[in-house]
Amino acid sequence: MIIAAMVDDQLKHVSPEEPRILIVGAGIAGITLAQLLRARGMRPVLIDRSPDSRRMIGDNRAGYMLALMPMVDPIIDELECREAYLEASVGIDCYIAHAHTGKVLRQDHLGDLLADYGDYRGISRSALLDVLTDDDCPIAFGTTVTGLSDDGATVNLVQDSRSVQHGGRRQQNLGQEEVLEFDAVVIADGMNSRTRRLVTCGPAATAASESGSTAAAVSGETSPESSVDTTWGGWVCWAEADGDQSAVDEIWGDGFFLGMYPVKGAVGVFLGCPDTRQPLGPRRLAAEVRRRLSVLTPRIDACLTAVEEAEAPFFWPLRDSRALKWSHGRTVLLGDAAAGFLPTAGIGAGMAMESAGVLADELSASAVGTSAAAALERFEARQRPRVEAAHDNSRSLARLMFGRSRLFAFVRDQAFRVISIRSALKPILQLLESPPKRM
Repeated sequence: MIIAAMVDDQLKHVSPEEPRILIVGAGIAGITLAQLLRARGMRPVLIDRSPDSRRMIGDNRAGYMLALMPMVDPIIDELECREAYLEASVGIDCYIAHAHTGKVLRQDHLGDLLADYGDYRGISRSALLDVLTDDDCPIAFGTTVTGLSDDGATVNLVQDSRSVQHGGRRQQNLGQEEVLEFDAVVIADGMNSRTRRLVTCGPAATAASESGSTAAAVSGETSPESSVDTTWGGWVCWAEADGDQSAVDEIWGDGFFLGMYPVKGAVGVFLGCPDTRQPLGPRRLAAEVRRRLSVLTPRIDACLTAVEEAEAPFFWPLRDSRALKWSHGRTVLLGDAAAGFLPTAGIGAGMAMESAGVLADELSASAVGTSAAAALERFEARQRPRVEAAHDNSRSLARLMFGRSRLFAFVRDQAFRVISIRSALKPILQLLESPPKRM
Protein backbone atom coordinates (compact mmCIF):
# COMPACT_ATOMS: atom_id res chain seq x y z
CA MET A 1 0.00 0.00 0.00
CA ILE A 2 1.29 3.43 -0.92
CA ILE A 3 1.66 5.71 2.10
CA ALA A 4 2.35 9.44 1.86
CA ALA A 5 5.37 10.08 4.08
CA MET A 6 7.57 13.16 4.04
CA VAL A 7 11.33 12.82 3.71
CA ASP A 8 12.01 13.55 7.40
CA ASP A 9 9.49 10.92 8.43
CA GLN A 10 11.17 8.31 6.24
CA LEU A 11 14.62 9.21 7.54
CA LYS A 12 13.50 8.59 11.14
CA HIS A 13 13.35 4.87 10.37
CA VAL A 14 16.90 4.67 8.93
CA SER A 15 19.20 3.12 11.50
CA PRO A 16 22.79 4.33 11.98
CA GLU A 17 23.98 0.87 10.88
CA GLU A 18 22.58 1.15 7.35
CA PRO A 19 23.43 3.41 4.41
CA ARG A 20 21.19 6.39 3.67
CA ILE A 21 19.78 5.82 0.19
CA LEU A 22 17.65 8.29 -1.75
CA ILE A 23 15.55 7.01 -4.69
CA VAL A 24 14.29 9.76 -6.99
CA GLY A 25 11.16 8.72 -8.90
CA ALA A 26 8.41 6.33 -7.83
CA GLY A 27 7.85 4.65 -11.19
CA ILE A 28 8.34 0.97 -11.92
CA ALA A 29 12.13 1.02 -11.45
CA GLY A 30 12.14 3.22 -8.34
CA ILE A 31 9.35 1.38 -6.55
CA THR A 32 10.83 -2.03 -7.42
CA LEU A 33 14.19 -1.03 -5.95
CA ALA A 34 12.63 0.53 -2.85
CA GLN A 35 10.48 -2.52 -2.13
CA LEU A 36 13.37 -4.95 -2.64
CA LEU A 37 15.57 -3.00 -0.23
CA ARG A 38 12.75 -2.75 2.31
CA ALA A 39 12.18 -6.51 2.06
CA ARG A 40 15.85 -6.90 3.06
CA GLY A 41 15.45 -4.73 6.14
CA MET A 42 16.76 -1.48 4.69
CA ARG A 43 14.90 1.84 4.68
CA PRO A 44 15.54 3.86 1.53
CA VAL A 45 13.91 7.26 1.12
CA LEU A 46 11.60 7.33 -1.92
CA ILE A 47 10.43 10.62 -3.43
CA ASP A 48 8.31 11.55 -6.45
CA ARG A 49 7.36 14.83 -8.05
CA SER A 50 3.68 13.79 -8.46
CA PRO A 51 1.46 15.62 -5.98
CA ASP A 52 -0.25 12.44 -4.74
CA SER A 53 -0.63 8.70 -5.34
CA ARG A 54 -3.77 9.12 -7.42
CA ARG A 55 -1.89 11.16 -10.00
CA MET A 56 1.13 8.86 -9.87
CA ILE A 57 -0.74 5.57 -10.34
CA GLY A 58 -3.82 6.76 -12.18
CA ASP A 59 -1.88 8.53 -14.90
CA ASN A 60 -1.36 5.76 -17.44
CA ARG A 61 0.16 7.97 -20.10
CA ALA A 62 3.65 6.68 -19.40
CA GLY A 63 3.92 2.94 -19.88
CA TYR A 64 0.25 2.56 -20.77
CA MET A 65 0.11 -1.22 -21.23
CA LEU A 66 3.01 -3.54 -20.52
CA ALA A 67 4.12 -6.98 -21.65
CA LEU A 68 6.43 -8.42 -18.99
CA MET A 69 8.90 -11.10 -19.97
CA PRO A 70 10.26 -13.76 -17.60
CA MET A 71 13.19 -11.66 -16.37
CA VAL A 72 10.75 -10.12 -13.88
CA ASP A 73 9.90 -13.48 -12.25
CA PRO A 74 12.77 -13.43 -9.70
CA ILE A 75 11.68 -9.95 -8.60
CA ILE A 76 8.04 -10.99 -8.25
CA ASP A 77 9.08 -14.03 -6.22
CA GLU A 78 11.42 -12.10 -3.93
CA LEU A 79 8.66 -9.59 -3.16
CA GLU A 80 6.28 -12.52 -2.52
CA CYS A 81 3.59 -10.98 -4.72
CA ARG A 82 3.17 -13.70 -7.35
CA GLU A 83 -0.45 -14.40 -6.47
CA ALA A 84 -1.34 -10.71 -6.83
CA TYR A 85 0.68 -10.50 -10.06
CA LEU A 86 -1.12 -13.44 -11.64
CA GLU A 87 -4.48 -12.06 -10.56
CA ALA A 88 -3.78 -8.59 -12.00
CA SER A 89 -2.42 -9.77 -15.37
CA VAL A 90 -3.15 -12.11 -18.27
CA GLY A 91 -0.89 -14.77 -19.76
CA ILE A 92 0.21 -14.01 -23.33
CA ASP A 93 0.54 -17.10 -25.45
CA CYS A 94 0.02 -16.06 -29.07
CA TYR A 95 1.46 -13.33 -31.31
CA ILE A 96 -0.57 -12.61 -34.45
CA ALA A 97 1.16 -10.61 -37.19
CA HIS A 98 -1.03 -8.94 -39.81
CA ALA A 99 -0.05 -7.68 -43.26
CA HIS A 100 -0.65 -4.04 -44.14
CA THR A 101 -4.00 -5.15 -45.55
CA GLY A 102 -5.12 -6.66 -42.25
CA LYS A 103 -4.72 -10.24 -43.45
CA VAL A 104 -3.07 -12.59 -40.95
CA LEU A 105 0.52 -13.32 -41.99
CA ARG A 106 1.44 -15.72 -39.22
CA GLN A 107 0.68 -16.78 -35.67
CA ASP A 108 3.43 -17.69 -33.23
CA HIS A 109 3.05 -19.28 -29.82
CA LEU A 110 5.16 -17.06 -27.60
CA GLY A 111 4.12 -19.04 -24.55
CA ASP A 112 5.84 -22.14 -25.93
CA LEU A 113 8.91 -20.12 -26.95
CA LEU A 114 9.32 -18.57 -23.50
CA ALA A 115 8.04 -21.47 -21.37
CA ASP A 116 11.55 -22.60 -20.40
CA TYR A 117 12.27 -19.18 -18.91
CA GLY A 118 9.01 -18.30 -17.15
CA ASP A 119 5.82 -16.30 -17.63
CA TYR A 120 5.02 -13.76 -20.35
CA ARG A 121 2.16 -11.59 -19.12
CA GLY A 122 0.19 -8.50 -20.05
CA ILE A 123 -0.57 -5.93 -17.36
CA SER A 124 -1.43 -2.25 -17.14
CA ARG A 125 1.10 0.09 -15.58
CA SER A 126 -1.26 1.06 -12.79
CA ALA A 127 -2.00 -2.59 -11.97
CA LEU A 128 1.73 -3.39 -11.83
CA LEU A 129 2.37 -0.51 -9.42
CA ASP A 130 -0.47 -1.82 -7.25
CA VAL A 131 1.14 -5.28 -7.23
CA LEU A 132 4.59 -3.92 -6.35
CA THR A 133 3.18 -1.88 -3.47
CA ASP A 134 1.17 -4.69 -1.92
CA ASP A 135 3.33 -4.16 1.18
CA ASP A 136 3.67 -0.68 2.67
CA CYS A 137 5.47 1.74 0.34
CA PRO A 138 6.19 5.19 1.87
CA ILE A 139 6.64 7.95 -0.72
CA ALA A 140 7.31 11.67 -0.29
CA PHE A 141 5.07 13.23 -2.94
CA GLY A 142 5.57 16.62 -4.53
CA THR A 143 9.30 16.42 -3.84
CA THR A 144 12.09 17.19 -6.31
CA VAL A 145 15.87 17.39 -6.32
CA THR A 146 17.13 20.87 -7.13
CA GLY A 147 20.83 20.39 -6.52
CA LEU A 148 23.51 17.74 -6.15
CA SER A 149 27.11 18.03 -5.02
CA ASP A 150 29.77 16.82 -7.43
CA ASP A 151 29.94 13.40 -5.78
CA GLY A 152 26.19 13.23 -5.13
CA ALA A 153 26.55 13.04 -1.35
CA THR A 154 24.80 16.36 -0.68
CA VAL A 155 21.27 16.72 -2.04
CA ASN A 156 19.03 19.78 -2.20
CA LEU A 157 15.34 18.81 -1.93
CA VAL A 158 12.23 20.94 -2.30
CA GLN A 159 8.74 19.86 -1.23
CA ASP A 160 5.93 21.21 -3.42
CA SER A 161 4.29 24.27 -1.93
CA ARG A 162 0.84 22.76 -2.37
CA SER A 163 -0.85 21.17 0.63
CA VAL A 164 0.07 17.55 1.33
CA GLN A 165 -1.51 14.75 3.32
CA HIS A 166 0.43 13.99 6.48
CA GLY A 167 -0.61 12.10 9.57
CA GLY A 168 -4.26 12.02 8.55
CA ARG A 169 -4.55 15.82 8.13
CA ARG A 170 -3.70 18.41 5.50
CA GLN A 171 -0.58 20.49 6.00
CA GLN A 172 0.56 23.48 4.00
CA ASN A 173 4.22 23.24 3.04
CA LEU A 174 5.94 26.44 1.95
CA GLY A 175 8.42 24.76 -0.39
CA GLN A 176 11.65 25.57 1.45
CA GLU A 177 14.81 23.93 0.19
CA GLU A 178 16.32 21.30 2.46
CA VAL A 179 19.93 20.10 2.28
CA LEU A 180 20.56 16.47 3.24
CA GLU A 181 23.41 13.98 3.11
CA PHE A 182 23.03 10.53 1.51
CA ASP A 183 25.38 7.64 0.91
CA ALA A 184 23.78 6.85 -2.47
CA VAL A 185 21.33 8.62 -4.77
CA VAL A 186 19.43 6.56 -7.34
CA ILE A 187 17.96 8.61 -10.18
CA ALA A 188 14.89 6.84 -11.56
CA ASP A 189 12.61 9.67 -12.60
CA GLY A 190 12.07 8.66 -16.20
CA MET A 191 13.40 9.16 -19.71
CA ASN A 192 13.07 12.94 -19.48
CA SER A 193 14.73 13.00 -16.06
CA ARG A 194 15.51 16.46 -14.77
CA THR A 195 17.60 15.02 -11.95
CA ARG A 196 19.88 13.27 -14.45
CA ARG A 197 20.73 16.64 -15.96
CA LEU A 198 21.99 17.85 -12.58
CA VAL A 199 24.53 15.02 -12.64
CA THR A 200 25.57 15.06 -16.28
CA CYS A 201 25.28 18.75 -17.15
CA GLY A 202 24.81 20.79 -14.00
CA PRO A 203 22.07 23.22 -12.90
CA ALA A 204 22.64 25.66 -15.77
CA ALA A 205 21.96 22.98 -18.35
CA THR A 206 18.88 21.84 -16.44
CA ALA A 207 17.43 25.33 -16.46
CA ALA A 208 18.27 25.73 -20.14
CA SER A 209 16.67 22.40 -20.98
CA GLU A 210 13.44 23.48 -19.31
CA SER A 211 13.50 26.64 -21.45
CA GLY A 212 14.04 24.67 -24.66
CA SER A 213 17.83 24.71 -25.02
CA THR A 214 19.89 21.53 -25.17
CA ALA A 215 22.48 20.38 -22.68
CA ALA A 216 25.12 20.21 -25.39
CA ALA A 217 24.43 23.79 -26.42
CA VAL A 218 24.91 25.03 -22.86
CA SER A 219 28.03 23.07 -22.04
CA GLY A 220 29.61 23.20 -25.48
CA GLU A 221 30.36 19.50 -25.14
CA THR A 222 29.00 16.28 -26.58
CA SER A 223 25.69 15.29 -25.01
CA PRO A 224 26.02 12.62 -22.28
CA GLU A 225 23.08 10.81 -23.86
CA SER A 226 22.24 9.30 -27.23
CA SER A 227 18.73 9.08 -28.60
CA VAL A 228 16.75 7.78 -31.56
CA ASP A 229 13.77 9.67 -32.91
CA THR A 230 11.64 7.40 -35.09
CA THR A 231 9.69 10.49 -36.29
CA TRP A 232 6.59 8.48 -35.42
CA GLY A 233 4.14 8.59 -32.56
CA GLY A 234 0.73 7.25 -31.71
CA TRP A 235 -2.44 7.49 -29.65
CA VAL A 236 -3.15 5.09 -26.82
CA CYS A 237 -6.51 4.11 -25.37
CA TRP A 238 -8.41 1.13 -23.97
CA ALA A 239 -10.88 -1.18 -25.74
CA GLU A 240 -13.15 -3.63 -23.99
CA ALA A 241 -11.77 -7.11 -23.31
CA ASP A 242 -12.67 -9.69 -25.94
CA GLY A 243 -12.77 -13.46 -26.10
CA ASP A 244 -9.04 -14.03 -26.58
CA GLN A 245 -7.05 -12.36 -23.83
CA SER A 246 -4.01 -14.52 -24.55
CA ALA A 247 -3.25 -13.08 -28.02
CA VAL A 248 -1.37 -9.96 -29.09
CA ASP A 249 -2.21 -8.54 -32.55
CA GLU A 250 -0.09 -6.11 -34.57
CA ILE A 251 -0.59 -4.61 -38.03
CA TRP A 252 2.61 -3.26 -39.51
CA GLY A 253 1.03 -0.98 -42.08
CA ASP A 254 2.13 1.35 -44.84
CA GLY A 255 2.20 4.66 -43.01
CA PHE A 256 0.38 3.39 -39.92
CA PHE A 257 0.81 0.88 -37.11
CA LEU A 258 -1.93 -0.72 -35.02
CA GLY A 259 -1.04 -2.69 -31.89
CA MET A 260 -3.59 -4.50 -29.71
CA TYR A 261 -2.34 -5.75 -26.34
CA PRO A 262 -4.50 -7.61 -23.77
CA VAL A 263 -4.37 -6.82 -20.07
CA LYS A 264 -6.71 -7.81 -17.25
CA GLY A 265 -10.23 -6.75 -18.29
CA ALA A 266 -9.24 -4.70 -21.35
CA VAL A 267 -7.23 -4.48 -24.55
CA GLY A 268 -4.64 -1.72 -24.81
CA VAL A 269 -4.65 -0.01 -28.21
CA PHE A 270 -1.82 1.88 -29.90
CA LEU A 271 -2.51 3.56 -33.26
CA GLY A 272 0.68 5.04 -34.69
CA CYS A 273 1.63 7.19 -37.66
CA PRO A 274 4.47 9.46 -38.83
CA ASP A 275 4.72 12.71 -36.88
CA THR A 276 3.77 14.64 -40.00
CA ARG A 277 0.33 13.02 -39.86
CA GLN A 278 -0.35 13.80 -36.20
CA PRO A 279 -2.50 16.85 -37.15
CA LEU A 280 -4.90 14.40 -38.78
CA GLY A 281 -6.00 13.39 -35.28
CA PRO A 282 -6.90 9.96 -33.91
CA ARG A 283 -10.47 9.79 -35.18
CA ARG A 284 -9.68 10.62 -38.79
CA LEU A 285 -6.63 8.35 -38.81
CA ALA A 286 -8.64 5.43 -37.38
CA ALA A 287 -11.34 5.98 -40.02
CA GLU A 288 -8.70 6.08 -42.74
CA VAL A 289 -7.05 2.86 -41.53
CA ARG A 290 -10.45 1.18 -41.43
CA ARG A 291 -11.05 2.10 -45.09
CA ARG A 292 -7.62 0.84 -46.15
CA LEU A 293 -7.86 -2.58 -44.54
CA SER A 294 -9.32 -5.34 -46.69
CA VAL A 295 -9.61 -7.69 -43.68
CA LEU A 296 -11.27 -6.37 -40.54
CA THR A 297 -11.40 -8.84 -37.65
CA PRO A 298 -13.76 -8.18 -34.72
CA ARG A 299 -10.79 -7.15 -32.53
CA ILE A 300 -9.40 -4.76 -35.15
CA ASP A 301 -12.85 -3.26 -35.64
CA ALA A 302 -13.39 -2.85 -31.88
CA CYS A 303 -9.95 -1.29 -31.34
CA LEU A 304 -10.37 1.22 -34.16
CA THR A 305 -13.78 2.10 -32.75
CA ALA A 306 -12.19 2.64 -29.33
CA VAL A 307 -9.73 5.11 -30.86
CA GLU A 308 -12.52 6.92 -32.69
CA GLU A 309 -14.61 7.23 -29.53
CA ALA A 310 -11.84 7.97 -27.02
CA GLU A 311 -11.93 11.39 -25.41
CA ALA A 312 -8.57 13.15 -25.80
CA PRO A 313 -6.38 10.00 -26.10
CA PHE A 314 -2.76 10.55 -25.15
CA PHE A 315 -0.26 10.95 -28.02
CA TRP A 316 2.96 9.03 -27.33
CA PRO A 317 6.03 10.27 -29.28
CA LEU A 318 8.22 7.30 -30.18
CA ARG A 319 11.64 8.45 -29.01
CA ASP A 320 14.22 6.72 -26.87
CA SER A 321 17.25 7.77 -24.83
CA ARG A 322 20.43 6.13 -23.62
CA ALA A 323 22.79 7.57 -21.02
CA LEU A 324 26.40 6.93 -21.97
CA LYS A 325 27.39 6.56 -18.31
CA TRP A 326 25.22 5.50 -15.39
CA SER A 327 27.30 5.95 -12.24
CA HIS A 328 28.71 9.31 -11.14
CA GLY A 329 30.27 9.20 -7.68
CA ARG A 330 27.46 8.37 -5.28
CA THR A 331 24.72 8.78 -7.89
CA VAL A 332 23.49 6.21 -10.40
CA LEU A 333 20.83 6.08 -13.11
CA LEU A 334 18.13 3.41 -13.15
CA GLY A 335 15.28 2.41 -15.46
CA ASP A 336 14.21 4.89 -18.13
CA ALA A 337 16.60 7.49 -16.71
CA ALA A 338 19.44 5.15 -17.75
CA ALA A 339 17.86 3.78 -20.93
CA GLY A 340 14.41 4.80 -22.09
CA PHE A 341 13.12 2.16 -24.49
CA LEU A 342 11.01 2.31 -27.60
CA PRO A 343 7.99 0.01 -27.06
CA THR A 344 8.87 -2.10 -30.10
CA ALA A 345 10.38 -5.10 -28.26
CA GLY A 346 8.10 -4.92 -25.24
CA ILE A 347 10.98 -5.28 -22.81
CA GLY A 348 11.66 -1.86 -21.27
CA ALA A 349 9.70 -2.39 -18.04
CA GLY A 350 11.15 -5.88 -17.63
CA MET A 351 14.71 -4.62 -17.97
CA ALA A 352 13.98 -1.82 -15.48
CA MET A 353 12.80 -4.35 -12.90
CA GLU A 354 15.75 -6.66 -13.57
CA SER A 355 18.14 -3.72 -13.18
CA ALA A 356 16.47 -2.77 -9.89
CA GLY A 357 17.13 -6.31 -8.66
CA VAL A 358 20.83 -6.14 -9.54
CA LEU A 359 21.18 -2.71 -7.94
CA ALA A 360 19.43 -3.94 -4.79
CA ASP A 361 22.03 -6.72 -4.57
CA GLU A 362 24.92 -4.28 -4.78
CA LEU A 363 23.45 -1.73 -2.36
CA SER A 364 22.47 -4.30 0.27
CA ALA A 365 25.97 -5.76 0.12
CA SER A 366 27.58 -2.33 0.58
CA ALA A 367 28.77 -1.77 4.14
CA VAL A 368 27.74 1.35 6.01
CA GLY A 369 30.45 3.97 6.25
CA THR A 370 32.10 2.88 3.01
CA SER A 371 31.76 4.71 -0.28
CA ALA A 372 28.82 3.58 -2.35
CA ALA A 373 30.63 4.60 -5.53
CA ALA A 374 32.28 1.17 -5.94
CA ALA A 375 28.92 -0.62 -5.55
CA LEU A 376 27.30 1.66 -8.12
CA GLU A 377 30.16 1.11 -10.55
CA ARG A 378 29.82 -2.66 -10.14
CA PHE A 379 26.11 -2.38 -10.87
CA GLU A 380 26.78 -0.45 -14.07
CA ALA A 381 29.45 -2.92 -15.19
CA ARG A 382 27.09 -5.86 -14.63
CA GLN A 383 23.89 -4.44 -16.06
CA ARG A 384 24.56 -1.77 -18.68
CA PRO A 385 25.73 -4.23 -21.38
CA ARG A 386 22.54 -6.29 -20.90
CA VAL A 387 20.29 -3.26 -21.07
CA GLU A 388 22.05 -1.88 -24.14
CA ALA A 389 21.71 -5.24 -25.95
CA ALA A 390 17.94 -5.12 -25.41
CA HIS A 391 17.93 -1.41 -26.31
CA ASP A 392 19.67 -2.17 -29.62
CA ASN A 393 17.05 -4.82 -30.38
CA SER A 394 14.20 -2.36 -29.85
CA ARG A 395 15.89 0.10 -32.20
CA SER A 396 16.37 -2.56 -34.88
CA LEU A 397 12.72 -3.56 -34.72
CA ALA A 398 11.67 0.09 -35.06
CA ARG A 399 13.39 0.31 -38.43
CA LEU A 400 11.23 -2.59 -39.63
CA MET A 401 7.96 -1.62 -38.00
CA PHE A 402 7.65 1.99 -39.02
CA GLY A 403 7.57 2.06 -42.82
CA ARG A 404 5.69 4.60 -44.88
CA SER A 405 5.55 3.23 -48.44
CA ARG A 406 3.32 0.46 -49.74
CA LEU A 407 6.29 -1.12 -51.53
CA PHE A 408 8.27 -1.30 -48.28
CA ALA A 409 5.25 -2.78 -46.53
CA PHE A 410 4.80 -5.40 -49.26
CA VAL A 411 8.46 -6.49 -49.15
CA ARG A 412 8.37 -6.57 -45.35
CA ASP A 413 5.20 -8.71 -45.41
CA GLN A 414 6.93 -11.26 -47.63
CA ALA A 415 10.01 -11.35 -45.41
CA PHE A 416 7.83 -11.74 -42.34
CA ARG A 417 6.44 -14.97 -43.73
CA VAL A 418 9.85 -16.63 -43.55
CA ILE A 419 11.62 -14.92 -40.63
CA SER A 420 10.90 -16.84 -37.45
CA ILE A 421 9.86 -15.14 -34.24
CA ARG A 422 12.82 -16.87 -32.60
CA SER A 423 15.18 -15.06 -34.99
CA ALA A 424 13.49 -11.72 -34.38
CA LEU A 425 13.76 -12.15 -30.60
CA LYS A 426 17.20 -13.76 -30.57
CA PRO A 427 18.88 -10.95 -28.57
CA ILE A 428 16.10 -11.13 -25.97
CA LEU A 429 16.29 -14.92 -25.74
CA GLN A 430 20.04 -14.68 -25.18
CA LEU A 431 19.41 -12.39 -22.20
CA LEU A 432 16.87 -14.84 -20.79
CA GLU A 433 19.28 -17.72 -21.25
CA SER A 434 21.96 -15.98 -19.17
CA PRO A 435 20.21 -14.01 -16.39
CA PRO A 436 22.30 -11.89 -14.02
CA LYS A 437 23.61 -13.74 -11.00
CA ARG A 438 21.64 -12.62 -7.96
CA MET A 439 23.12 -12.35 -4.48
